[in-house]
Amino acid sequence: MKEQKEVVKKVIDYIEQNIEKEIDLDSISKSIGYSKFHLNRVFADQTGITIYKYLQNRRLTIAAEKLVKTDKPITQIAYEAGYDTQQAFSFAFKQLYLYPPKTYRNIGIFLPKQSRISMYHSCMPQYYKFIAEIKEIAA
Repeated sequence: MKEQKEVVKKVIDYIEQNIEKEIDLDSISKSIGYSKFHLNRVFADQTGITIYKYLQNRRLTIAAEKLVKTDKPITQIAYEAGYDTQQAFSFAFKQLYLYPPKTYRNIGIFLPKQSRISMYHSCMPQYYKFIAEIKEIAA
């Protein structure tokens, strides 16, 4: 279990360090030294999300922040987020943020949808157990 968390942490670190670059599951698996199938399975088991979806959501979250906090053209933000066309970017953005990029920019409030995943410390399982006990008592 601890080894799996370390692997996931390495994946997250790699993604975050290379988020602006062209990366895919093959490049991630090469850098970590595991097969992409094993890596994706471990990542999904530990985080509840696939590597691809995490990467996509992180990029869209960064794009949302750029839309609100900069005056960069939407096409440039789309390209920086790894999309070849503004249409593909707009479609993916709307799926996550429920608004097209231009409308989101006009609203002007940044709300992160996918923050960086932090692999919790060893004390966290006791915390979750405590919360579960509280919920059981409250029910």
